[in-house]
Order: sequence, then structure tokens, then C-alpha cells
Amino acid sequence: MTQPNLDDALAKLYGLPLPAIEVLKLRGDASTRSYFRVRLSEAGVGSPQSVIAMQLPEDAFGSDEGGKPADSERLPFLEIAELLGSKGLPVPSIYVEDLTNGIILLEDLGDTTFEQRLRGQPRADWRRLYGDAVDLLAELHDRCAALPEASIVSRRRFDRELIDWELDHFREWGLEAPFGPLDQAQSATLHDAFSRIGSAIEAMPVGFVHRDYQSKNLMVGPGGRLTLIDFQDALQGPRVYDLVALLCDSYVPLDLGLQESMIDRYAALRRIEPSELRREFWLVTLHRKLKDAGRFVFIDRVRNNGDFLQWYPQSLLYVGRAMEQSPGFAGLRSLLAEAIPGFPDRVTKPDSEAE
Repeated sequence: MTQPNLDDALAKLYGLPLPAIEVLKLRGDASTRSYFRVRLSEAGVGSPQSVIAMQLPEDAFGSDEGGKPADSERLPFLEIAELLGSKGLPVPSIYVEDLTNGIILLEDLGDTTFEQRLRGQPRADWRRLYGDAVDLLAELHDRCAALPEASIVSRRRFDRELIDWELDHFREWGLEAPFGPLDQAQSATLHDAFSRIGSAIEAMPVGFVHRDYQSKNLMVGPGGRLTLIDFQDALQGPRVYDLVALLCDSYVPLDLGLQESMIDRYAALRRIEPSELRREFWLVTLHRKLKDAGRFVFIDRVRNNGDFLQWYPQSLLYVGRAMEQSPGFAGLRSLLAEAIPGFPDRVTKPDSEAE
């Protein structure tokens, strides 16, 4: 980020002359966007003392998360932030849209994510904390059940093409990249299992999907208030997808009992038959966690960021648990146990090419 570009964006918020500023680059995640905290030595009445500057990549409308390119004249993040805000949902305030310079100035929500809050609290408190996150998720889904047809969220679908792309992402990066190519019989077993997973998910009830509703994408404010971030990929998809992302989060190991109690909580809030929701939950878990395992290797080998490989084993542990809850995947379990040493309980992270 160049200082003149940042000054242009700040001038739109604070006017000129600008006071002295301090710019701190924040630790990156798996995103192609970069984030900076900007602190001002002094700010006018009603103006924020600090803001977050989001620097967009050159292809701000592109995504390597699969799916069709955004058919929108407005940046999806901005459109969806406005949509969620109009529904009374907690999202960061947007102060400046300086797309000419690729900078967006956002409300500074602090540094505490839901993941960090969990790690700072005893396990006995996790049920209450997850209850808050599930309650917000149910509220999000209820308020976004009916959306304008023109909304980008209404126009984007978690369709069969995207389902298959994510499963193949695991085959390419989570399986063959670290452990070598599959033989013909193994490939046939994988294809059959993926086809059945895809068909089951394709038939599920759909609704609003944040697409990455997990512990690193919930910010914790004063009094424990949760705020949504990283929602730019939102679309229409399996109604249980976000619940899977939260309760089978690779960054936080949860026991089966807590997962099941939160599934029941969400089912009650959304008035869904619990047994049917559990069936959908574990099938989508199988899909999502395979994709995540592949994603972490991709981030290492393509983006040269090995930080996420440590979460590869936890992703596969959830895959194993999903197979226990979803009968009919004995062939896939045997294949993964043969191809991945220690699957699913004693997997170690793959070697990093970024280190």
C-alpha cells in the first residue's frame, strides 16, 4: 500500500490537512486482500480514532474459491454489506469506498475473533458462547430468507458445478498433491463417492449461505457482541452449510456432544425437524471438510503460505466423524485410510513447500 493512495482515502473521511497517522499491517489470513490498522493522532468529533484499511487485489472481482465470476457492477463485499446492514444484522460500517485506488476504509472492530474468545475461556463456557453464535446464525438465515431477485446473493448458487469443483479441489490438493496420484481403482471409488455426495447435497433445501461462517470470521465486541465479516462470497446453497462451517470449524476441535446440542438448538430456532437436519449436517460436513483439507494444501503450495497446514489433520478428523454419522461411505473411508497415513485420528500435517 502506497502512502499517497492511503492519504486519498483518508482525506475523503477526515478532510485535509490530515493529522499524523500510524499504519500497522495486520497479520494476513488466507485472503488475497490485505488489511491495515490506521490510527490518527487526533480525530474530529464523531470521527473514528482508528479505521481498518482493506487493500483489494488487482482482480477484486475474481475468486479462486470456485464458482462463476461475480456478474455485478458493484464489489460483492460492498453490495452484501449493504444488504446485511439493511436487514439489521451486525456488519462493520463502511466509511470510504475508494475503488480507484483499491482501498476500502472500514470500522475498526478490534482484534478479538470468536476463535480467540474461545481459547481464552474454559471449556465449560463454550456451550454458552456457541449458543450465541448459533443464535446469530439463525437470525441471519431468518432475516435473509427472502431477498430481492436482483441481489447478487439471489443470483449466485451453490450448484452442482461448484459442489463438484470443491470435491475435486480435495482430490487435487488434499490427496494427490501430498501423497501421489491415485490408481484407476482408487479413482473410480473416489468418483463414485463424490457423485453420491454431490447428488445428496444438490437435493437439499436451500437458503442464504454466508459460505465461511466460522470462528475467524466472527468478531467479538464489547459485551460479547458478535459481528459478521468476510461475507463477500455469500450465495444460495444448502441451508445447513453455515452451521457446518461453525460447528466443524478446522480451527477449533469440538466434541460430538456439543455439536449435536448446537444442531438441535439451531433446528428449534429455525423450526426444522432435528433428525433431518442432522442427516444434512453430516453429509455437508463430509463435503466441506474434504474441501477445507485440500484448501489448506493449496494455500501452502500456490499462495506460498504454510500457516494453514496445521489445520489439515483436524479437517480430516471431522471427515472421519461425518462418515460415522453417514453410513454408506465404507469405500471412501478405506481409500482415505490407504492413501493418507493415520486417517482419520492420527494424521499429521503434510510437508510444506512454503517453508
